[in-house]
This record gives sequence, C-alpha cells and structure tokens, in this order.
Amino acid sequence: MERREFVASLVAGGCAGMSVDLTLFPLDTIKTRLQSQQGFHKAGGFRGIYAGVPSAAVGSFPNAAAFFVTYECAKSLLGASAAFAAPHAAPVSHMLAASLGEIVACLIRVPTEVVKQRTQASPSSSSYNMLRATLTEEGFRGLYRGYSSTVLREIPFSLVQFPLWEYLKTLWSQRQGHTLHSWQSAVCGAFAGAAAALVTTPLDVAKTRIMLAKAGSAAARGNIPMVLCDVWRNKGLPGLFAGSVPRMAFISVGGFIFLGAYEKIRRTLL
Repeated sequence: MERREFVASLVAGGCAGMSVDLTLFPLDTIKTRLQSQQGFHKAGGFRGIYAGVPSAAVGSFPNAAAFFVTYECAKSLLGASAAFAAPHAAPVSHMLAASLGEIVACLIRVPTEVVKQRTQASPSSSSYNMLRATLTEEGFRGLYRGYSSTVLREIPFSLVQFPLWEYLKTLWSQRQGHTLHSWQSAVCGAFAGAAAALVTTPLDVAKTRIMLAKAGSAAARGNIPMVLCDVWRNKGLPGLFAGSVPRMAFISVGGFIFLGAYEKIRRTLL
C-alpha cells in the first residue's frame, strides 16, 4: 500500500468511526441496558442516554482508523498473492483482512467499550469515575475484560458484513456498468450491517454481560458458552436476542454512515 492510500484509509476510517459513534450513541445505550443483567429500567431506562459518551469519543477515531488501515493493507497484500488472485477467492481475502482488522482494532476498542458500557449501565457515575474505579478494583487488566468475547463477536460479524458489503457493491456496479457513488456504497453497507447484526446478537449479549459483571463473579471470567447457557436458562431465546432491534437499527444506520463516509472521504483524499 502506498503512503497516500495509507493516510487516506487512516483519516477516512477515523472520521467515519467518530461520525457513527457520536450520532447513534443513544441507540447503543438502549441496547446495552436491554442486555444488562439488572434489566433495562434498573440500568437507567431512558435516563442519562448520553452516559459514557466521553469514552466513545476518545476511542472511536483511533479504533476505526486502526481497523481500516489493517483491513486495506491486508486486502492489498492478499490480493497481490497468487492464491487470492482469482475472483472467486476475493470473499476469502475480505474475510481474512476484516478478521485481522478486528483483532488489531479491539486492542483500542475494548478498554473504551468497558468504560462506556459500565457508565451506560450506571448513569449516576461519570466516565472518569468509572475508569478510576475499574483501575482501582481490577487494575489495567480490568480494562481488557471481555477482549476475547469482543474479538469472538467482531470476527463473525466482519465475516458476514465485509464480504457481503463487497459482494453487493460488485453486483450493483456490474448491473449499472460503472463504479458506485458513495451513497450507493452506503446503502450496501446498511444491508450488510443489518444482516451481520442479527446473526451475531447472542455473542453481543455475552460480551455485554461479561463486561458488566462484578469482579470475581462467574460471568467475569469470560466463559462465553457458560454465559450464553445462563441467559438461555433464565430468559430463553428472547434473552439471547435481547437488544437485537436497537442493535440492528444502530448497525444498519451506522453501516450506512460508516461505510458511506469512509468511501466518500477516502475517494476525496485519493
């Protein structure tokens, strides 16, 4: 990847991430409270809907920038190899590039997500106080509680979203006979995001429960199958898909803004 492409991916990804996270933050708060163990109303209901927004604001730019730089670099490297040169191998290279991008991005995303979600579920506290409390009680390791569950949620999500996004763009482009406009890429992103959001909601529920669990509890150990079994026993199928509607709405609209803004800004910079 050339330096110009690297900078374009960095800036476009960061700007796209910030615009989504800050615009749709209330939907994310509602989703977190629906998935929390104490229930929606005890977690704050519709009060303090912007609780935790400073944490999201700090982490969104570097998180999204890290993802897209890794994604574009990996896609470029894989595309240059003989094994992935054939058109039918493109979805596999997109899957691998997206998975690697998520692993790198989660190094930044998880600490900000831990602070953000705990503040969303305790709106009487501030992001700064929640950060201090986490460091005091659990140390630096506490900020990475839920890292494996987040990666295990994000990789399947990306395995669905990005190949589907790239496929829909290619299909639409072929039918109209020219490169898509940014708004058309955004529409493809919305459909891809909604499909990926629905499929991976149970993993998101597990991730939320692990991040919000009290230190030392069984859920805090990060055992995803155990957490999912516990949700299934207590709340059944509706519990596994708790928050799926706001999550799909958030990610569908977010995919439209995120991927559309990314394409627009990247093309402008290039």
